[in-house]
Amino acid sequence: MQRRSRGLTAAVAALGMTASLAACGASGGSSDVTLTLVAADYGDSAANSSQKYWDKLVKAFEAKNPDIKVKVSVYSWNDVDRKVKDMVAKGKAPDMAQIGAYADYAADGKLYSADELLSIPVQADFLLQLSEAGEVDRIQYGLPFAASTRLLFYNKTLFKDAGLTPPKTWAELQADARVLKSRGVKIPYALPLGPEEAQAETMMWLLSGGAGYSDNVGTYDIDSTENIRTFDWLRNDLVGEGLTGSTPPGELNRAQAFAAFTRGDVGMLNGHPTLMQMAAKKGVKFGMVPMPGINGQAKATMGVADWMMAFKQKGHREQIGKFLDYVYSEKNVLAFSHEYDLLPVTTSASDAMSEDKDDKQLAGFLEELPTSELYPVGKTSWAEVSADIKQQIGKAVTKNGNPASILGQLQREAAAVENAG
Repeated sequence: MQRRSRGLTAAVAALGMTASLAACGASGGSSDVTLTLVAADYGDSAANSSQKYWDKLVKAFEAKNPDIKVKVSVYSWNDVDRKVKDMVAKGKAPDMAQIGAYADYAADGKLYSADELLSIPVQADFLLQLSEAGEVDRIQYGLPFAASTRLLFYNKTLFKDAGLTPPKTWAELQADARVLKSRGVKIPYALPLGPEEAQAETMMWLLSGGAGYSDNVGTYDIDSTENIRTFDWLRNDLVGEGLTGSTPPGELNRAQAFAAFTRGDVGMLNGHPTLMQMAAKKGVKFGMVPMPGINGQAKATMGVADWMMAFKQKGHREQIGKFLDYVYSEKNVLAFSHEYDLLPVTTSASDAMSEDKDDKQLAGFLEELPTSELYPVGKTSWAEVSADIKQQIGKAVTKNGNPASILGQLQREAAAVENAG
């Protein structure tokens, strides 16, 4: 997941003098406390492991707060959520966890709310739609930590050689893909519906078709008329015409699709900011545009956020709040965003990034973030629903696939899990 920003609202500025109110009256003294944080690794090698980021941040924090120590343990994304789940199950929850989902822990009453932890200016600095995505029953428990959006990447060289322009509609995307196929491009459009991140590609297409996973009141609506229409089009007009390459979409993972793009084998695909560096390192010239919609630009792009949360078990509310206020300073948010090509989760850091000429390549992603739509992460059922989508959705676009049947099955399973919760 992205990179930088700046600027608080007048209301926040007016509240600046009360910045420390959230910490007042917190339980636990501030002498000789050691906080524990379990965090995900955003690096792709030992050289840029997130452990290095946290070690530097913690050293600076401890220098200013000698009575608070912080021990950070970093795990890969393959392991970190399970690690925290196991720790909580054994009654040994960390003070903080920076992972992919928070709703289950919030629903079980295990987390501090944001207003129990953060100073008013820090809490108010979160981008609004990210704050709202961190809520369960209208109370924020999930603190957004890193964000990204998606744009349609296209191979500039392939497009120029074929005399093509980036698509703005599904029909134009199909037409471009047909030309690329006729010119021998291996994968005119990469459609990764394999189990790695099928829920993301699916959501991007659902949004481009005018709907999404939920309706306007937040109820699962996976088999809506619009969603069925979207997957009928994908099956018949894209996959059915051989415009997605030789690997069945249900067997193509995002990592494979990204790697193929960096080899010059892909004409178009949806991607996040990390793909920019990957492609540039391989010498691939690329462009980025908003995701095409059925009759024009999609109603919204997909946004993704990872989450920070604080567990009540050890009762270190005051010290956790002080540490998290430091974590979410503009300087530190920008540093993390720059290190891992992620988008900032705060207004101040986002404004700073948008004003920095060095970050101009991220402008398109930043522009999409305020109006992006996120997964329904506030639902405790989402983790299970997402897992079902990863395993099943690729079947909807096979030659004999039935989108209405597959989406209907997913809807029934989602409703059952939601009702059981």
